[in-house]
Amino acid sequence: MSEHIETIEQARTAASQKKYDEAEKKYWLVINAKVETDNQNQRAKLLQDQETAILELGKVFQELKDAEKLHTLISDSRTVLGGFAKSKTAKIVKSLVEDFDAIPGALDSQITAIKESIEWAIQSKLSFLRQQLQLKLSAKLYTKGSYQEGLKIITDLLREYKKLDDKSSLVEVQLVESQIYHALRNIPKSRAALTSARTSANSIYCPTILQAELDCQSGILNAEDKDYKTAFSYFYESFEGFNSQNDERAIVVLKYMLLTKIMLNLIDDVKTILNNKNVVKYQSKDIDAMKSIATAYSNRSLKEFENALLTYSVELKSDPIIKNHFNALYDNLLEQNLLKIIESYSVVELDHISKSIGLNVQQVEGKLSQMILDKVFYGVLDQGNGWLIIYDEPRKDASYEAALGLVKNLSGVVDLLYEKASSLN
Repeated sequence: MSEHIETIEQARTAASQKKYDEAEKKYWLVINAKVETDNQNQRAKLLQDQETAILELGKVFQELKDAEKLHTLISDSRTVLGGFAKSKTAKIVKSLVEDFDAIPGALDSQITAIKESIEWAIQSKLSFLRQQLQLKLSAKLYTKGSYQEGLKIITDLLREYKKLDDKSSLVEVQLVESQIYHALRNIPKSRAALTSARTSANSIYCPTILQAELDCQSGILNAEDKDYKTAFSYFYESFEGFNSQNDERAIVVLKYMLLTKIMLNLIDDVKTILNNKNVVKYQSKDIDAMKSIATAYSNRSLKEFENALLTYSVELKSDPIIKNHFNALYDNLLEQNLLKIIESYSVVELDHISKSIGLNVQQVEGKLSQMILDKVFYGVLDQGNGWLIIYDEPRKDASYEAALGLVKNLSGVVDLLYEKASSLN
């Protein structure tokens, strides 16, 4: 056993015993080691040991959730990485950058590390690594909410990958493009980017995780069109993919599956899904939040709905997709509750409606105004007296509609006769 392998084994033992300082020192001994000989085999063996030490030290910092030390490792290991083959260098840097993913609150540190690594890759003329890092950066900028900055990187990458005809990378770039456009609420461009990504994916072998990401995005865009049935099918396929790879995103897609069933008011289906053997292991506060919303919507209770939003505020409002659809659900539920209160009146005080529904007068007045404008019911707000006056729905005069149709048809006949007369002349 060589000296370096022995040191790595000692580092592993120390790490397993949670003696992280000792493990860190041992790994750095290997990373900073020099070979004083020209023997190619010894040089190759050292590089192999250094690769192992760098990757394993990255995992130690990930376990410690120490983003600062991981950032330092990426920076300080560059002197060693210069001796590796380009493909090996790309693999190591990409792995270290991905170690940030499991560290809470490390997004800004990760973005900084990626940007620095991109600059280094440009200086070292490592084009493949630079492209991979730019793709990762655009995805992280999307997560952070810096959509325009991410979109600029994506636009340049798309041009490069199309020239190279690199279908595998194109799928990933177009998927991120679709996600960014969706976040910017440009749904047509988001849909176009996703269609391009699926077209590219059809001509290559698509890894399970990437296919699950594509299916999830398809489900999100179908939900935007309120086609919740199709959205559920895509979310189900996505969940199966993430679940088979034990990917933590499975629980997010599971929430989306439950969301579509709630939006369709299929509350029994929510219970069936949650009793599935593949779903039972995902029981958590996130799933409890969805169950409470399903119960509130099933009971048509605005009070229960508001309590659920308050109790599970983090779980329901941190995800913009869940939040947007629940805003629509809340509006729908509020409408139904208001209609139920006013249906037996021709004139009703706004104060009475406010007390009955548990909202202040201004909120009630605003919602009723919107409902009148949308012709959900017919009425007028008498703000002077604080009343809502409700009218019967106006009857449509069938003879008026028939007369309009007759005039339209006669006009068409006259135009046709005029054309015939003109051709005879």
